[in-house]
Amino acid sequence: MKAAVITGASGMLGQALIRLLVKKGISVYAVVRPDSPQNARIPEHSLVKKVECNLSELNLLPDKIGCDCDAFFHFGWGGTFGATRNNMYGQLDNVTYTIDAVEAAHKLNCSVFLGAGSQAEFGRVPDGVKLSSKLKENPETGYGIAKLCAGQMSRAVCREYGIRHIWTRILSVYGPGDKDRTMVMSGICSMLRGESPKYTKGEQMWDYLYCDDAAEAFYLAAEKGKDGKVYCVGSGQPRMLKEFITDIRDAANPDQELRFGEVPYYDKQVMYLCADIEELQEDTGFQPATDFKKGIRETVAWRKAVSQEGNYKYENWK
Repeated sequence: MKAAVITGASGMLGQALIRLLVKKGISVYAVVRPDSPQNARIPEHSLVKKVECNLSELNLLPDKIGCDCDAFFHFGWGGTFGATRNNMYGQLDNVTYTIDAVEAAHKLNCSVFLGAGSQAEFGRVPDGVKLSSKLKENPETGYGIAKLCAGQMSRAVCREYGIRHIWTRILSVYGPGDKDRTMVMSGICSMLRGESPKYTKGEQMWDYLYCDDAAEAFYLAAEKGKDGKVYCVGSGQPRMLKEFITDIRDAANPDQELRFGEVPYYDKQVMYLCADIEELQEDTGFQPATDFKKGIRETVAWRKAVSQEGNYKYENWK
């Protein structure tokens, strides 16, 4: 791999993948929305070129890039939080944009297309069952339905063009560049302000993966993953949510009180979420390298720097 395209490049996953590819000497075309304030998050480097292009205009992307590339990573997606996850028209647009991304990859002569799916494609599974490509999908939200459809349709189009297709189903990823509304980042922000956040009892068994490890998984899947396969991306090691939250507190504000049990579980609360990464490991050699305590220290340090400097850059080219 010598050159790669990344849509959704200003998000946490895009930033982490850019950092990894640059360390490997790979040129990156970082596709961003025009005039978005988040574009400041894209790392500055001679190997990184920002390409302004809305998801609705991906047909223009090949001309904007102007040269052949090897890999296309499609992370761009609208409507990922709250009520927008069930905006069916918006989610249908995302499916169209995914097909447009494959068309762009074809015109750019990419040999591999990797799409970012979600654990939401599975819907609910029995407690204690790890998520894998062997499970039957039964999504319950427009977001999950659209991700499943986008994966299947993009695979079909890639087959027509002879492009190797990889679909990843991502669980809970955290790290520098994460949105403030996620459980991890909202907890960090609250604790840094000296607030005592309220939580459920925290008995859920959960799987968290550091963003740099996720980037490694994407890179290895693009390099070595088998055509047409679906890989779940996570650590494969569940822990009780209460333990994760305690680690967050210890890194952000060790003296802060944690108020467990003050938020009730919602109806049909998911109590177990974990990825089965055996296929990903066997096919690509992927191994998670960052334990949660270390990753959360890095994340807290980044959030403190953001608060002090007023920007979202995370430069680390070492």
